[in-house]
This record gives sequence, C-alpha cells and structure tokens, in this order.
Amino acid sequence: MICRWILQPEGEMLVVKSTPEMTYEEALLDCGINPDTVLVLYGGRSLPVDKMIEEEEVEILLTCSRG
Repeated sequence: MICRWILQPEGEMLVVKSTPEMTYEEALLDCGINPDTVLVLYGGRSLPVDKMIEEEEVEILLTCSRG
C-alpha cells in the first residue's frame, strides 16, 4: 500500500510504501522518525502509532525538534 504523509509544520510530503501488516510505528522508524516525537493525524483526529496503516493520506505532526 502507498500512503502519503504530510509532515507538519514543514508541509514536506513523504510517500511511504507499507506492507499489509505494517503499523505507523514501524513505518515511522523505517523513515528515521522517532514515533515518540510525533502525532499521526487523520481527519483532524489522532491515530495510535500501533495501528496498522489503512489510510491513504495522513498528517504527521512533529511535536519535538528534529535538529
């Protein structure tokens, strides 16, 4: 499955390819993003990072500095 992630507040878009059983936590780690430093949002609602990826597009709200 292909999922688009929009990183906020930067607005950068990532295209992520996931397997059917992959969670947001696993995909975030694969992208080099610490799951403890972000919120995954879909339709303005927070999703748990241990949820399997089913949405085509989500926002990833960076809650900590990556620098």
